[in-house]
Amino acid sequence: MSRIGKRTLVIPANVNIDVDDKKVTVKGPKGELSLDLVKNIEVKVDGNNLTVEKTKEDKFTGAMHGTTNSNIENMIIGVTDGYTKALEIIGVGYRFNVKGKELVVNAGYSHPVTINVPEGIEVKGISNTEIEISGCDKCAVGEFAANVRKVRPPEPYKGKGIRYKGEQVRRKEGKKASK
Repeated sequence: MSRIGKRTLVIPANVNIDVDDKKVTVKGPKGELSLDLVKNIEVKVDGNNLTVEKTKEDKFTGAMHGTTNSNIENMIIGVTDGYTKALEIIGVGYRFNVKGKELVVNAGYSHPVTINVPEGIEVKGISNTEIEISGCDKCAVGEFAANVRKVRPPEPYKGKGIRYKGEQVRRKEGKKASK
């Protein structure tokens, strides 16, 4: 049984939540997000408290009870504070370049890799080797950061590639010279 689904979420003063028949819309200073509800899940707003309730007891509804509660909490945090992911690139000649709604990555290939930045996500270049991805949708920020990292994941021998800021890359020992 989900204990996360039973928790009551406190709605901040600058956030407005609208609950339609099967849709929850959260509006705040950083933007607007919406979530389609699955069947047998109801969302109730009482003043500045929000609860997620099950209307039927079955396995799928039990699984989605806590997930829906967490998704709504992530939406509330996203429209008030937002989410950020920092990436760094390590290697000789490797660099990021932000041009409007495009991110150009030079990662040791014969050509620069151009990635279009989706709507609702902002990419800020801190330096040639560091970028910061931010937005109000936690899922979209994480997915875009993973797609950028996928261009050149860090390799275990020299550690070159794109990694999250502060990520520990497990290094391997190279070939040993024969005796």
